[in-house]
Amino acid sequence: MRFLKLLYVQVLIAIALGVLVGAIWPETGAKLKPLADAFIKLVKLVIAPVIFVTVAGGIARMSDLKKFGRVGGKTLIYFEVVSTLALAVGLAVGLIVKPGRGFNVDPATLDPSVGAEYAEKAAHGEGLVPWLLHLIPDTFWGALANGELLQVLVIAILTGFACARMGEFGDKVADVLDQIGKVFFGIIHIVVKFAPVGAFGAMGFTIGKYGVEALGNLAVLIGTFYLTSLLFVVVVLGLIAKMAGFSIFKFIRYIREELLIVLGTSSSESVLPQIMEKLQRLGASKTVTGLVIPTGYSFNLDGTNIYMTLATLFLAQATGTELTWIQMATILGVAMLTSKGASGVTGAGFITLAATLAVVPQVPIAALALIVGIDRFMSECRALTNLVGNGVATLVVARWEGELDREVLARELDRGPSPLVEAHMADAMAKDRDGD
Repeated sequence: MRFLKLLYVQVLIAIALGVLVGAIWPETGAKLKPLADAFIKLVKLVIAPVIFVTVAGGIARMSDLKKFGRVGGKTLIYFEVVSTLALAVGLAVGLIVKPGRGFNVDPATLDPSVGAEYAEKAAHGEGLVPWLLHLIPDTFWGALANGELLQVLVIAILTGFACARMGEFGDKVADVLDQIGKVFFGIIHIVVKFAPVGAFGAMGFTIGKYGVEALGNLAVLIGTFYLTSLLFVVVVLGLIAKMAGFSIFKFIRYIREELLIVLGTSSSESVLPQIMEKLQRLGASKTVTGLVIPTGYSFNLDGTNIYMTLATLFLAQATGTELTWIQMATILGVAMLTSKGASGVTGAGFITLAATLAVVPQVPIAALALIVGIDRFMSECRALTNLVGNGVATLVVARWEGELDREVLARELDRGPSPLVEAHMADAMAKDRDGD
């Protein structure tokens, strides 16, 4: 029974029990959401400090500050290319499979309040200037207190640059940040033990509130989205990983615990500190990891991008709306922007979908009511794809910059995350940082 001590086994059992409780006792299952909320809040408690000490400490030790701009530029280019590819894949699959064909829904019979609610939220998030201004926190501590990832990234970069210009004193500050980082990673190792509880609560709530029948009603769309995301990970990200010198399947096996936690909680943020830690264990430098992962959570949402274009075509097909090639090209272009604009907002996937539909008035916004009931079931797939995509991006950018230890990467992927490695990960990372 030693396998029961493995975290990913515990999470799998918890997910199965959550589904069972939600299906048999739906009212009880719907009341389990606080368990998931509590776990995610515990993780979010340390996300902002982890990002701050990792990024600020890494930049503080940079001898060549121009390197930071080079890494940031390559990261954004990679994100834009791969994200656009994800949007195109979703659009192509929607045109080929036509998951909405045959629904013949009359928009007049749909509840307009659902679409109006999300359209209003999307409208509030529009505008490049407001979005850029939002990157600047009101106070230094405000970004950390509110947990705004991009704001935390901004103050971490400023702090790191300031320390890098202070010579010996800056090095001492970087040492202090490293020591503080050990404390927060230690907290993460305690919190992650409660992942099965969070997964149980989340799955019980999802099945209890929305019911298994919700899956059956729109099974074609759900199945198409999951299969498309799987093919994107295996084929597109697999090819990128192969060119970078590693196997996507070995990488997925290495982060299996994080993937299962995301599956249970429907939130990729629930494993942000852990995935940063594992990527450093795989040989990626602390600086690159600290920059790529937090940025990727806003700019590299592969799963969300696939969902946006695929769902848009589904709604058009379901309501009998014929879209021209120009309109589809417009959807693709707008989605490239809206997928970034609503990052960090609760229900971001649905909000960005509403923002995208707004540019094609031929598709009634009320059509969102068709998929609001199954959005929760598809959010798991979005989060899983986003997590894998950001992990691959980190290793690729690290290799471009010569900040990836390929021998460590090969050794760790071949060995896999054994219980011994998991138990002593914090100590090993601390030694690595001390030896930098």
